[in-house]
Amino acid sequence: MKNAIQVHGLEKSYGSHIVLRGLDLQIETGEIFALLGVNGAGKTTTLECIEGLRKYDSGMVTVNGKMGIQLQSSSLPSYIKPMEAVKLFAKWNKAKIDFSMLDTLGIKEIERKQYIQLSTGQKRRLHLALALSGNPDIIFLDEPTAGLDVEGRLSLHDQIRKLKSQGKTIVLASHDMAEVEALSDRIAILNDGNIVFCGTALELTEKVGKKYIVHIKTQQGNNTFETDNIEDTLLSQLGELKHKGIGVLDIKVDRGTLEQHFIEMARRTEE
Repeated sequence: MKNAIQVHGLEKSYGSHIVLRGLDLQIETGEIFALLGVNGAGKTTTLECIEGLRKYDSGMVTVNGKMGIQLQSSSLPSYIKPMEAVKLFAKWNKAKIDFSMLDTLGIKEIERKQYIQLSTGQKRRLHLALALSGNPDIIFLDEPTAGLDVEGRLSLHDQIRKLKSQGKTIVLASHDMAEVEALSDRIAILNDGNIVFCGTALELTEKVGKKYIVHIKTQQGNNTFETDNIEDTLLSQLGELKHKGIGVLDIKVDRGTLEQHFIEMARRTEE
């Protein structure tokens, strides 16, 4: 499959502070690709270099297709109305207005308000609509659901899946691990200017372990154990509790989350 984006040897420093250390990355056409990284890992700098919004020191960036960008932080004139902005962006992009997409993002509900009157969530929906106004091939979404309520998040997730079904390539940067796990085809973890992992959520799980969390409620309180092996942990703990004559009231097992895998991967990299 042809790469929508190819990055090779990307380096970027701010003065003496090195942010990207020869980063290599390939994003395939038609996939949802998530870029994860703690604050300061270089995630935003990477995206801005790919988008052409920031100059890099050395390396190569190749983008095969038209881009649509929803920035994490952006703004419009205070007194512009949402539909005025939509019409303006459509004219710039020489594109027809997709009223179905606008309805999905709830733009019609806020069309009479001024930008200054919009909530954070409403602004994010509007910015996404503007990013999609030119019918781009590659869509960058930086924290797209920040400030959205549950209904808004689910609606946006449906829109992202719809875009993928149309063959769009989506680059998603998010701190919401459940969101990344639910939407992404592949995940890249960026740490200290390097990609320390790139693959599927399943491959990440296999790399760092299954990470089950076992909660055992007893007559004397609650105990929590982290394990890669449920059987051994349960047999050991239940045997010990039985030997001590402590009654078990409840047992709950949680599957490890992507966030736990991310933390484990970052910890191993630092070590």
